[in-house]
Amino acid sequence: MSVWLPSAPCTPRGCVEPTASAAAVPLAVLRLAAVGLLVLAGIALLPLGRRVPAGAVRRWCRWIVRAAGVRVRIAGAAVPEGGLLLVANHISWLDVPLLAAVRPARMLAKTEVRRWPVAGALAARGGVLFIDRDRLRALPDTVAALAGILRGGAAVAAFPEGSTWCGRARGHFRRAVFQAALDARVPVQPVRISYRSACGTPATAPAFVGDDTLLASLWRVASARGVVAEVEVRAPIRPGSHIDRRALAYAAQPEAVAGHEGGHHA
Repeated sequence: MSVWLPSAPCTPRGCVEPTASAAAVPLAVLRLAAVGLLVLAGIALLPLGRRVPAGAVRRWCRWIVRAAGVRVRIAGAAVPEGGLLLVANHISWLDVPLLAAVRPARMLAKTEVRRWPVAGALAARGGVLFIDRDRLRALPDTVAALAGILRGGAAVAAFPEGSTWCGRARGHFRRAVFQAALDARVPVQPVRISYRSACGTPATAPAFVGDDTLLASLWRVASARGVVAEVEVRAPIRPGSHIDRRALAYAAQPEAVAGHEGGHHA
């Protein structure tokens, strides 16, 4: 366990409830095939880098989630241009394309992701920023690197809880990443992600927690029915509105998320 990026107590056996209704196996296979094709299309476009319009990236990310059988609802505040720190609670691997559907950004991830088969190499090629959670001494350099990227006008996306939670429980935002936003004097945009069933109750099928494998999680999501991903975008927190990273992290916590106005659905 890292000092500044702890592990959550959630586990598949203890937190993930069996789905009340499951899609037929052929449909689940079809969904996974569609996800795979979209990922391959993204790989083909990687060499183009920033020449791919942001709007196209956002649509592609939404399509990945929809292809997995999950409806998407994004609502809330507008997202500013320029340097921006996007922060969200963390439940599932689906959170990554959902956050990119809000605004494409360089993702912050633990170094363990780099060792994942296929996905690790793709993440590295896609510009993911890796954090070594076991090297506390490297933290100042990591924060300085993030601040430099933010000053350059790019967006960085992070999950400050430091681990995935099941959605019925959540962790506290760790403060380190917020120091980069303070140093770069850029806004912080909090985002709240939740998953619900068709009848509105919390859905745990998307949770990717504990010793869960990516393959098992992919199958569970693809075979579930009626899952809806709800993404609530809060108003940006302006630079200088909080005196230190502790206050900034607290203001960005999911518990502080207020109601939203408007929205769009897929």
